[in-house]
Amino acid sequence: MKNFSYVRATSVKEAVQQASSSPTAMFIAGGTNLVDRMKVFLDEPSQLIDINRLGMTRIEQTSSGLRLGALVSNTAVADHPEVRRNYPMLSRAILLGASQQIRNVATTGGNLLQRTRCPYYYDTAFNCNKREPGTGCAALTGINRIHALFGASDQCVAVHPSDMCVPLAALEAIVEVEGAKGKRQIPFTNFHRLPGDTPQRDTNLEPGELITAVILPSASFANSVYLKLRDRASYAFALVSVAAAVEMADNRIKTARLAMGGMAHKPWRFTEAETFLTGKAATTETFQQAAEVALQGAKPLEHNGFKVELAKRAIRRALTVSAKGGGIA
Repeated sequence: MKNFSYVRATSVKEAVQQASSSPTAMFIAGGTNLVDRMKVFLDEPSQLIDINRLGMTRIEQTSSGLRLGALVSNTAVADHPEVRRNYPMLSRAILLGASQQIRNVATTGGNLLQRTRCPYYYDTAFNCNKREPGTGCAALTGINRIHALFGASDQCVAVHPSDMCVPLAALEAIVEVEGAKGKRQIPFTNFHRLPGDTPQRDTNLEPGELITAVILPSASFANSVYLKLRDRASYAFALVSVAAAVEMADNRIKTARLAMGGMAHKPWRFTEAETFLTGKAATTETFQQAAEVALQGAKPLEHNGFKVELAKRAIRRALTVSAKGGGIA
C-alpha cells in the first residue's frame, strides 16, 4: 500500500473536520474491509482518521427504538438480548456473515460501508467502472453468476455484499450521520445507491460525513427469519439471502416485511410483495405467489439465471418459517 498519514480523532467534530479538509481521507475503525482494499491498491487514502476513541459503543433503548452506536461490534449486536428477542433476523444475519474473529472487530457503521466482492472489481487486470470510472464493466460479458438481478445498469452489475444490511432494510432502520453541515437521519432504504452512471458511489453520504448510529424501530419483529444460500456453508458471501417477517392476526397476514441480498447494488426491499401478502392466508400457495410478484422484474445476466428460481424458493421458505413463529430457516 502507499504511504498515508494517520490521526487519532478525539471527537466526532474533529473527525468530520479532518475528513472534510481532505477529499482522499478515510475513516478507519475495525478496518476489516478497508485494509484489504488498501493492500491491493483499490483505496489509496492520503490520511486515515482513527475513530475508535469516539465512544459510539453503546446499545440503548430510546423513544425512537433501539439505538446501535456506530462502533458497536458485530458480535455485540448479534448477542444483545433485545436484538435476539425482537429482531432475530438481524442477529442471525450477523452470525452468518463472517468468522467470529472478524465479528469481534467489525463495527456497525463499517458494515454499512462494505464494498462489493465482485472479482472484477478486485482484479485490476480487468476493466471496472466502480474502481476506475469510464473504463467499462468486465462482468457484463464475463462470468457473472453472482451478479445483480435488479437495479443494475450498463455501468455496473455488482451486488452489495453485507448480510447485516439486508434485515436493516427490511426493518426500515434509520442511519444517523454527522457532517460539516450538522446531523441528519437517512432512511436505510435511501442510504445505499444504485449504480446508474456513477457506480463508484455506493452510498448517499456527503463528503466527510460520519455514521454515528443505526436506529432499529420500536416495533418487535420477533417472528422474523434470515435465510442465506451460498456456495459453501462456511464463510462465503450469499448467492441470495432473505430477511422476512410475517405478523399474523385472525389467521391472516397483518403485515409482512421482505428484503433480499445478492440481488442488487444495495439490499433489495420487495414492497410490492409485502403489499400482496397483506390480508392473505399464510399458505404455501400465497407465499409462492408472493415470490412470483417479487421476482417479476428480475433481469438475469448470461450466467445468473439460476438465481431467479433460487430466490423464489428462498422467499417461500423464509415466509413459511416466519409465519409459523420464526426460528432458523
